[in-house]
Amino acid sequence: MPNRVVISFMVTMVVTSFAVMTFAQTAPPRSGAVKQKAAPAPAPNHDISGLWDPTPSGAGIQAQGPLHMRNDGKPEHELPYTPYGMQVYKSHKPLEGPIAVAPGLDNDPRNICEPLGFPRMNWYNLWSTQIVQTEDKVLILYQYDQRWREIVMNQELPKDLLDSERRFYGYSVGKWVDDTTLVVQTTGMMPEDRVWLDSTGRPLGDQLRVEERFHRVNHDRLELTVTIDDPKMYTRPWVAMDKFAFKLLSPDTRVLEMLCSPVDQERYNKEIGNTVNGTAGKTNEH
Repeated sequence: MPNRVVISFMVTMVVTSFAVMTFAQTAPPRSGAVKQKAAPAPAPNHDISGLWDPTPSGAGIQAQGPLHMRNDGKPEHELPYTPYGMQVYKSHKPLEGPIAVAPGLDNDPRNICEPLGFPRMNWYNLWSTQIVQTEDKVLILYQYDQRWREIVMNQELPKDLLDSERRFYGYSVGKWVDDTTLVVQTTGMMPEDRVWLDSTGRPLGDQLRVEERFHRVNHDRLELTVTIDDPKMYTRPWVAMDKFAFKLLSPDTRVLEMLCSPVDQERYNKEIGNTVNGTAGKTNEH
């Protein structure tokens, strides 16, 4: 009799276990179950248009210079200056970096609302960026100061430019090197007394040539690589941004206004003050 009870108990356990396993395999998932995110759609051919935002959020601020070559004192980030390039660098008085000075003692052109110029635009408060394509051009619209650049397709760069023909954002030409990669070459920028490379005072010269590689990894991700070639300031080309990532935003996203305003700057100095006029941290008494 005891043997029959044991056998009956074992059969019951086996049947119950099988029923539980079957229910677990066939029962619908609970409402709180995590759904696997679908993979992004593939990148469209010859198309980088859209509203793009650096990822992660805030990655485009780059106060110490371009993200992948910061002016942070690390040996691997030391640029290959020419003697003249080092001379120009030491003549600058930035608000950021190893040779920073106090506010009011700087000579950064940007701080009197001069145009940032190119390529500094790629790493100074780089936020939402609209890229628009037509048959013959690519237009890049930057959020900061509402600036924009024009890239003409499949043309040659201008040569032997006069000083009067130089531009803050230079002359840019683009070419598709494969279905998802646009390569842009830019030259003809302003001389070193008009523009800086970044907020830490590193210099640029009138022999500068910049290469940008816009690679659309998939429908929702764009990567930008920027190479600096300036034989007047640096002994060899170097990479400033290496696959810097952007994510695609919804086309109905509203872009905030970010403008350099001398009036606002004057009001700040008057109401808040700075370390030079001895009113730092103070406000006007009414």
